[in-house]
Amino acid sequence: MYATDVAEFSGDVFKADFAINPKEVDLIIGGPPCQAYSTSGKRLLDDPRAYLFKEYHRILKDFEPKFFIFENVSGLQSMGQGKLLSEICELFGSLGYETQIQLLNAADYGAPQIRERVILTGSRLPRQFKYPTPTHTDPRDIPPGNAMGPRPYLTLGEAISDLPLIKGGEESHSYASEPQNDFQREMRRGASNHLMDHNASFNNPNLVALMEALPEGGLPKDLPAHLRPKSGFPNSYARLWWDKPCTTITRNLGTPSSARCIHPKVARALTTREGARLQYFPDRYQFFGSRSSRNLQIGNAVATVLSRALAKSVGDYFDPLAVHEPPREQQLPFDASTSRLCFGEARE
Repeated sequence: MYATDVAEFSGDVFKADFAINPKEVDLIIGGPPCQAYSTSGKRLLDDPRAYLFKEYHRILKDFEPKFFIFENVSGLQSMGQGKLLSEICELFGSLGYETQIQLLNAADYGAPQIRERVILTGSRLPRQFKYPTPTHTDPRDIPPGNAMGPRPYLTLGEAISDLPLIKGGEESHSYASEPQNDFQREMRRGASNHLMDHNASFNNPNLVALMEALPEGGLPKDLPAHLRPKSGFPNSYARLWWDKPCTTITRNLGTPSSARCIHPKVARALTTREGARLQYFPDRYQFFGSRSSRNLQIGNAVATVLSRALAKSVGDYFDPLAVHEPPREQQLPFDASTSRLCFGEARE
């Protein structure tokens, strides 16, 4: 592990430290910071973080791996009306990679969270990479009596109903019940009965009154005028739904004024453990640092169930015995006139 600025890392550094030729590396996975592209932020192209893909390009040029994965937020699609994503693809393609792009939703693979990410892949082998097949879908898209297709999305309630409904300023180290479904059993496998990281921040009385007045799924516009906050983004100070998947959580999952993160049943934001569940981190995982540091580690992660699905697809891609399709004809990654991604279409 190199805890350093990526600009200070190179193939030469790798070779000096490990006596391994950088060209022997088969796979590179990464994603530059997403704040410059996120629809929850200001989306500034003059943010220096918006151009860290050039460092990624430099690393690819140094190592020339057979395959790479470049991950980022869905907002990358629309930056500069799609021109930025086209520039990234053309830059990577200039190194001899066949690039593909697909928008993957963690909920489609079993996470209790609607979390879309742009997954750009590049390959040098003479075969096409296949993105993982979804295992879950919106229950409204499942025909009646169709027991053989994808399962319905996991809801927030199904994910955390065995965790105590603590109030702001409280904590609990005991579960509220035995596991109530397969997801909860998986989350608790190998964990002790001592519940970790289930504590809620204290909030002032005015903020508590605001949260208590919010209906389930409510926004500030649903509040009485005297309780409405004076500032914030449209989805700030918003309550989640119990019987739906969680919306995308961020590093500020414990801050009520951040993107929608207020618990459906209690006047507080999510706890660190609830956030970990939504990102598919098992309860045996222990996070270190301050509350904000722990929430950052969770909120900035790729949901582990999506990571596993991608890992399997990469394994299949490298398997010489697997059935492979030839590479597709190269296309630009984004068609601004139709607002569609090539090789995959964005959901509403």
